[in-house]
Amino acid sequence: MLGLDKTGWIEKPRPTCGPLDAIVRPLALAPCTSDIHTVWEGAIGDRHNLVLGHEGVGEVVEVGDMVKVFKPGDRVIMPAITPDWGSLEAQSGYSVHSGGMLGGWKFSNSKDGVFAEFIHINEADANLALLPDGIEPETGAMLSDMVPTGLHGSELAGVKYGDDVCVIGIGPVGLMAVRGAVLRGAANLFAVGTRPNCVQVARSFGATDIISYKEGPLHDQILDRTNGKGVDRVIIAGGDNDTFDTAIRMLKPGGAIGNINYLGSGDYIKIPREAWGVGMGHKTIHGGLMPGGRLRMEKLAQLVLTGRVDPSQLITHRFEGLEHVEDAVMLMKDKPADLIKPVVSIRY
Repeated sequence: MLGLDKTGWIEKPRPTCGPLDAIVRPLALAPCTSDIHTVWEGAIGDRHNLVLGHEGVGEVVEVGDMVKVFKPGDRVIMPAITPDWGSLEAQSGYSVHSGGMLGGWKFSNSKDGVFAEFIHINEADANLALLPDGIEPETGAMLSDMVPTGLHGSELAGVKYGDDVCVIGIGPVGLMAVRGAVLRGAANLFAVGTRPNCVQVARSFGATDIISYKEGPLHDQILDRTNGKGVDRVIIAGGDNDTFDTAIRMLKPGGAIGNINYLGSGDYIKIPREAWGVGMGHKTIHGGLMPGGRLRMEKLAQLVLTGRVDPSQLITHRFEGLEHVEDAVMLMKDKPADLIKPVVSIRY
């Protein structure tokens, strides 16, 4: 990111490795819609010469003197969120907010991201995870953000066995939210989206019904299909600030919304007063950044190895060579109809 609405390549010094840190070179990288919000919506302000990217798999080339788990040559998953694990926020259970709200989100926010020849990882033993031999780097790159963010949506919404769930938005994050809700026991799963390839993957991940925003207000369609009762849980993985309005309207009293959508613009969200039970409907909203950390990454990798989750279905476009990161970013910006997720492989 050279500035607002402007991207390009830039030369920077190789990052320095601290005693707890690691330096990694990329093997597979993937752009995210968050990168688009950052550059073309100014979601985190006007940044200059900031390296983008927070999704990738790499090879360790250097470790600090105090690193015990990793060594040069290891293939590793680089989580999008790399907290400071000794912080008070981490000790209180909210590592993603280490050092302040969203402080665990460092890549392409408070420090240079992963779209580079060399990548700095803070607290390597806590923030990296070994990529198992049975997972190709391109699939592993989905474990950095898409998989944990989508699955976190079902955690935030508190999906339980037999719940009726609506997932609003079935891009790559929403598709993983569908899978996460199914793994946690969702019964009827309403997936909101229209792109044919996304619909196909949503069904393969366990969606029972597909809802199109083109066919009328979403809450009306959900209420119609549930005999006026609504759903127990809503996961918001797309839309805009007004999406909370329709989510509240389709939610049962006592239900919960899990928001994993990055709201890149606007100042406020809408909460409909009556549909919210005039403030007393026990309809709760939980919005959260996906947790990082080695343990979570290792567990996600096991879900892939055991066939519980297949993130390779998200990959629709493949490139080879670091220079093609720019092409992949522009694909995410333009969002052609056949796109779910692009990935860039780097060979040495």
